Amino acid sequence: MGFLRIIRKWALRDKMPIREIARRTGVSRNTIKKYLRTGIVEPEFQILDRPSKLDPYAEKLTGWLLSEQRKSRKERRTAKQMHADLVQLGFDGSYERVAAFVRNWKGERQRAQHTTDRGVFVPLVFQPGEAFQFDWSEDWAYVGGERLKLQVAHIKLSHSRAFLVRAYRLQTHEMLFDAHWHGFRVFEGVPGRGVYDNMKTAVDRIGVGKKRDVNARFLAMTSHYVFDPEFCNPAAGWEKGQVEKNVRDARHRLWQLMPAFPNLNALNEWLEERCKLLWAETPHGRLPGNIADVWDAEKAALMPLPTMFDGFVEQSKRVSPTCLIAFDRNRYSVPASFANRPVSLRIYPERLVIVAEGHVVCTHERIIERSHRQPGRVIYDWHHYLAVVQRKPGALRNGAPFVEMPEGFRKLQDHMLRRPGGDRVPLIDTGYRLPVSGWSTSCPWCSTMTNRPCFARWKWRWRRACQQKPMS
Repeated sequence: MGFLRIIRKWALRDKMPIREIARRTGVSRNTIKKYLRTGIVEPEFQILDRPSKLDPYAEKLTGWLLSEQRKSRKERRTAKQMHADLVQLGFDGSYERVAAFVRNWKGERQRAQHTTDRGVFVPLVFQPGEAFQFDWSEDWAYVGGERLKLQVAHIKLSHSRAFLVRAYRLQTHEMLFDAHWHGFRVFEGVPGRGVYDNMKTAVDRIGVGKKRDVNARFLAMTSHYVFDPEFCNPAAGWEKGQVEKNVRDARHRLWQLMPAFPNLNALNEWLEERCKLLWAETPHGRLPGNIADVWDAEKAALMPLPTMFDGFVEQSKRVSPTCLIAFDRNRYSVPASFANRPVSLRIYPERLVIVAEGHVVCTHERIIERSHRQPGRVIYDWHHYLAVVQRKPGALRNGAPFVEMPEGFRKLQDHMLRRPGGDRVPLIDTGYRLPVSGWSTSCPWCSTMTNRPCFARWKWRWRRACQQKPMS
């Protein structure tokens, strides 16, 4: 380019003779005349169309590459395998020629995808109260003096662009249901439909086209709040681009400025207040005013907020002989009357509820520990072991549930140790009666407390015991 520029400058501006230009440059006069006559400013090189041994097999190889793209990565043939197959068809060229063809084909296909269907989008417009978009992300925060990896739920109204960000420890069903409730609570209503990707908590199986096998529990939630779920095509995040952008913006507007918090509830309260402040600070862009102004006008188009969906996940558990059930690497105590019996565990984001025969037996605060380096914890409630202590008072000495024993039980233990036999004599034989948690009744013959919920099944056995050991 610089060489031709000098020639054109000497000839056109300085009016230098062609002979002198040829003398200075060492280029023939005919070549200089050709450059000036054609007016080219960049050198052009003629590319010769040389035939390749691969040309007769190019269409065959292209078809193979297209079919391989539809397979999973583990099932695709390599370029070396394709070269071996071509050799069997009569190709006598080198593997390098085939590998170069494959590289060029993949490069052209990638460029075509970026410049056609994946690189071109259509702007979307949503009516008030029409839809919302939902997505998950992962971020870090200091909670309780520890840096935790959090699963962050993003829910955003498509018309007003009002959004809510809420943090959880897991991306499970109960967390998903809780995020929807708090989103609708903050928005003060429910839109007509929700736009999701194909997350496992909502979609059990992806079918052809728009067909989806929706999770039954997720479908129950949508029926409760009365909105239609809509799922994007696989790997098509732009179909819910509003919430995707919100995920990116939240890292700069929220997480980089976030202080430390004592617990997760304090973090979520801060996130909710911060989101509302951003509504007032962020212009809407398409409509006049900020996000808060447009949301205030959109509220009238939202369905009134119903009651909270009872968003639990239920599992069947069997109580161990030590009155414990296992869940998520931890163990929780259950009243002794349900030892060795099946119960139902209802899992909520912050608590666990144990249910048996249609009644709530007990409730525990949920412990979530994601580190596999530490052993699981055991959460006791000493009330659950009163029926056992009534028969085995010696368990008060070293029983794990009674490490922090109430003062009344310590006095009872001291009193029993001063008696003959100490705490080895069952309380039922000494006349002591302890209140038993759960279902309890008394023997109709001796008034001894029993914690058997199915008392009628055991009444004759209980009567024989009373006849053998009458109460004093």
